Amino acid sequence: MANQLNRLDQVFAALADPTRRAIVMRLCAGEASVGELADPFDMALPSFMKHIHVLETSGLVQSEKSGRVRTCRLSPDALVGAEDWFQQQRAIWEARLDRFEAYVMKLKKERAAAKQPSRTMKKKGAES
Repeated sequence: MANQLNRLDQVFAALADPTRRAIVMRLCAGEASVGELADPFDMALPSFMKHIHVLETSGLVQSEKSGRVRTCRLSPDALVGAEDWFQQQRAIWEARLDRFEAYVMKLKKERAAAKQPSRTMKKKGAES
């Protein structure tokens, strides 16, 4: 469990940076060389490689070197843990919202019942 949380932390940390999110989005279209990935960014290649390293450490990206070219590809399986976490959070919050809605409806019914005069009051009013 601790290993899964560590991996989840790494995935979220990797995706917290806009440059790394842009790299992931580009890799959604298919694999690319580091040079192709770095081209749109105004930074030195060593700085860009740090972003690639973070993505590789998180498991989101895999790369392999062939000659002088390093090619990167997306590893979507790394997102499974994040997807599971989001689904768990969604279920928790939906259950909370359902309970809240039921509570609000109960309060509305109680308020409506309190505003209506009781039957004994109606009968006494009719006798006068």
